Amino acid sequence: MEARQRRHQKRDWEEWPDETDPFDESLPATSSKKGSSPRSPHEQAYREARKAANRRIGFMSHLIPYLAVNVFLLLVAGPRAAFWTAVPWGVGLGLHYFFAIVAPDLRKRWIDQEVDQRVGLGVSRERVSLEGAHSKQVEELSASIAHEIRNPITAAKSLVQQMGEDPAASDNVEYANVALEELERVERSISHLLRYARDEDVVLREVSIPEVIESALETFRDRLETLGVTVQQDVQAAGPMRGDPEKLRRVIINLIGNSLDAFAGAHTEHPTVVVQAGENLAGTEIWLRLKDNGPGMEPERLTRIFSPFYTSKETGTGLGLAISKKVVDAHGGSIEAHSDPGSGTEFVLTFPKQIREPQGSPS
Repeated sequence: MEARQRRHQKRDWEEWPDETDPFDESLPATSSKKGSSPRSPHEQAYREARKAANRRIGFMSHLIPYLAVNVFLLLVAGPRAAFWTAVPWGVGLGLHYFFAIVAPDLRKRWIDQEVDQRVGLGVSRERVSLEGAHSKQVEELSASIAHEIRNPITAAKSLVQQMGEDPAASDNVEYANVALEELERVERSISHLLRYARDEDVVLREVSIPEVIESALETFRDRLETLGVTVQQDVQAAGPMRGDPEKLRRVIINLIGNSLDAFAGAHTEHPTVVVQAGENLAGTEIWLRLKDNGPGMEPERLTRIFSPFYTSKETGTGLGLAISKKVVDAHGGSIEAHSDPGSGTEFVLTFPKQIREPQGSPS
């Protein structure tokens, strides 16, 4: 009888779910109870989902008071009081959103990408061995974000404080405009970051690369004339392909814009951009080549240009090429950069003419 009771107790113990706190991120993925087995994929996914939901609830608990207080101040104390409250609190709320909602997904994506490069499809992912490297990458990203937004926030805060010291001063309108410009700079950086962090659907349709290139060049028509840039095109050999025309257009705009910025910064004489496109011999791929005769880049800089937040521009966010590479990867293509100091820069993009339709995306 006692032996039967012990067997029932053992069975009940094995069937009872793990009682460890699912919100405690310091706990390992296996149960702390002696003799218990590792969590199943379903249990682990449930645990991660609850942690994500907990982070979102925490953010909403800050967002709702923020909206309520500012609406109250707007109705009772007027726009100026609401503005002074909304600016510093809103910046803090934005940082809370990034670190609570965006950063965990970014960290997971980087781990997945690194694992995919290091192991085969049939090998289980060993994330633990990569935790240190990617934790450092997240730290570098956080430091870059802090550096990017600290100066404009400090400037805006100083201007708002001056407006508060003398609300009737004649310079307040100018101070407010400058403060808004600084905050728009922060907003632009965060907007680019969120665009890089999220997975956007690729809407596939038949694309004419010559038309996409012409549309991108038209965006810079005035600037090309101002800088005296000669554009040499040879793109008619490229046939139609499957792709997202707007996202491909953004990639070309980013690459051409970088060349124009380089021309302007180096005061390049007789600036020239060469744009070529065609197909491989088998007719299965489209290639696109953009080359300029600008100042070029050093080898060390060339190896980092696709890294998030790496930039040599005073007003750049360092996400343009990172986003471009992400778009190219989403099309199943590749992008390579070649450059030497004083010899200009060349980008070569390759795309399959037919790519698999993303599941659930419109055609």
